[in-house]
Amino acid sequence: MTQTPTAPNGTPGEARAHFAVPAKHPMVTVLGSGDSLLRVIEHAFPDVDIHVRGNEVSAVGDAAEVALIQRLFDEMMLVLRTGQPMTEDAVERSIAMLKASENGEGADETPAEVLTQNILSSRGRTIRPKTLNQKRYVDAIDQHTIVFGIGPAGTGKTYLAMAKAVQALQSKQVTRIILTRPAVEAGERLGFLPGTLYEKIDPYLRPLYDALHDMLDPDSIPKLMANGTIEVAPLAYMRGRAQPVFTNVLTPDGWRPIGSLEVGDLVIGSNGEPTPVLGVYPQGEKDIYRVSAQDGSWTLCCAEHLWTVRTASDKRRDKPWRVLETQDMIGNLRAAHARRYELPLLTAPVAMPEREVPMDPYALGLLLGDGCITGSTTPSFSTEDAELAEALEAALPGVSVRAKGGPDYVLNRTTAPGDVVTLENPVTGMLRQLDLIGARSHSKFVPDDYLHNTAEVRLAVLQGLLDSDGGPVTQKDRTCRIQYTTTSIVLRDDVIALVQSLGGVAYTRRRAAEGRPQGTALGKHRRDAHIVDIRLPEGIEPFRLARKRDAYHAAGGGGRPMRFIDSIEPAGREETVCIQVAAEDSLYVTQDYLLTHNTLNDAFIILDEAQNTNPEQMKMFLTRLGFDSKIVITGDITQVDLPGGTKSGLRQVRDILDGVPDVHFSTLTSQDVVRHRLVGRIVDAYEKYDNANEQRTGRNGK
Repeated sequence: MTQTPTAPNGTPGEARAHFAVPAKHPMVTVLGSGDSLLRVIEHAFPDVDIHVRGNEVSAVGDAAEVALIQRLFDEMMLVLRTGQPMTEDAVERSIAMLKASENGEGADETPAEVLTQNILSSRGRTIRPKTLNQKRYVDAIDQHTIVFGIGPAGTGKTYLAMAKAVQALQSKQVTRIILTRPAVEAGERLGFLPGTLYEKIDPYLRPLYDALHDMLDPDSIPKLMANGTIEVAPLAYMRGRAQPVFTNVLTPDGWRPIGSLEVGDLVIGSNGEPTPVLGVYPQGEKDIYRVSAQDGSWTLCCAEHLWTVRTASDKRRDKPWRVLETQDMIGNLRAAHARRYELPLLTAPVAMPEREVPMDPYALGLLLGDGCITGSTTPSFSTEDAELAEALEAALPGVSVRAKGGPDYVLNRTTAPGDVVTLENPVTGMLRQLDLIGARSHSKFVPDDYLHNTAEVRLAVLQGLLDSDGGPVTQKDRTCRIQYTTTSIVLRDDVIALVQSLGGVAYTRRRAAEGRPQGTALGKHRRDAHIVDIRLPEGIEPFRLARKRDAYHAAGGGGRPMRFIDSIEPAGREETVCIQVAAEDSLYVTQDYLLTHNTLNDAFIILDEAQNTNPEQMKMFLTRLGFDSKIVITGDITQVDLPGGTKSGLRQVRDILDGVPDVHFSTLTSQDVVRHRLVGRIVDAYEKYDNANEQRTGRNGK
């Protein structure tokens, strides 16, 4: 638009301005149908004469108001240039923004910036803020983790929050939306209402559903809710689940403290496959409990932490696994002297990336079991089974396994004519690479590159260990268990880790050396023996040695490995965190290969009608839900439906959190009402009435 200022007509403070509307914009788009937009402008500036001739608009009047009108038409042109039509409401709000700016109450945002900010386009319509406060509210959601939208009904608090949630979901910034509302009308005693949980919740979340139907294909919403992409939960069901920040969680590259995980990192799920971390939620300091299983495995968690479990009754009746909080199981761990709660195990071996290793994994297992790898002599191997000696030779290229006498074999380098005599023995070289050279029976271990390798590599190492130093143990009227013995504490723990990573369980006990005769010319035992009893899942073959494999299968195999919760004991207070994973069953692998549940939180959470939370509920929501999530809390502090005498958590929270980094309070007023114009006037009338009542009450009180 071009404008041509003219000289004042002599009246103090009076000015004249001419505006030329570009021909590409029909005047009807600028002035409105039947000049409706022009009437709005004239009503807002009654002391300015506005005339239209052709595509030119002139204004005569107070210099300040003429300047405002000139700015208004400039902003209107910027909006029209984007293809968006101007409406009477848009013109009114633009005038209000310009006047506020003129009075020093405005901001950097111009009306065009506010009116052209698109959030979401869906089903032929575009959702965008319509007022300056709404734009600031939307911007705050982008810029802060926790945003409070406080204002009267009709100001778009919930609608805009939902639009931002859907936008984040569609742009793959988040993978799930959680909608929650306090169901105060039912006192949150939803169990007394008929129907399923979702049928009970529906009436309280209807405004959120209505917004969803405006923004998404209605046919897709049931699917999104069925697969958990959109989750509905009343506030009473929202709880934090946490473990101490130093608790180990299994990742494809090994164990990591849960406190070091970030969104996007991979952890291992119950199917053994990597699953991404969707959210990391610090939970502050909490009381911690040590949850131990009967096989000696244990981990730490808070009282509200979730566990997937089942009872013997559940199993008999073919009921699904249930989810319980830690505190729900305390004091209820036995049923007729038997352990009550069974824990799930890995449904498949843990999938880890392949690592290059210098020695065949089965050969390594054999040497860790019955090999002499001290480095002071040529590596050797001791076995009564010639089959193992042959397998060892086949697995070690360039090495010949030569019988020395009795059970002893020497691992010689295969020589060829012209070879230098001083060439290193290939086995010695490989052991040196693995830092195993010099290890004795009590100091042997499985190198990390084998412990954290593919399931095939891990199983091959375990088979070598069991073929050399383990075996099947048959039991009358029971399935066969596997037993392994070593004097190395580290190797004992490594064997347990191998078993657990394959989906099995391992029990360990110590057999003291003191007072136990050796039974050979060597005299008494010098070191304690560590005995590991093992059960592996069906389909996992523990032995390659024919005699052991045949005995194992003849006895019916190893049966089904099982884990039960044995004890839950207080373990102090610790700084905690919880994580959200993408696994369908919400399980991830924590310390000792225990499977534990994750939080119900997700990346974008909306708490609507928050004025109906009490202070304790508000604190619970803020401290137990993830602070790294995107949380929007909306409410109208003038419409509290709580029982008489109950304080509103929304009214109190601003005094508590105002000024806390990454927490933002957006206030909307009657000027931001985007429903029928009358709604804003009704809100103003009630506010005026309430203020007058407060003043009267104050005077009467005096």
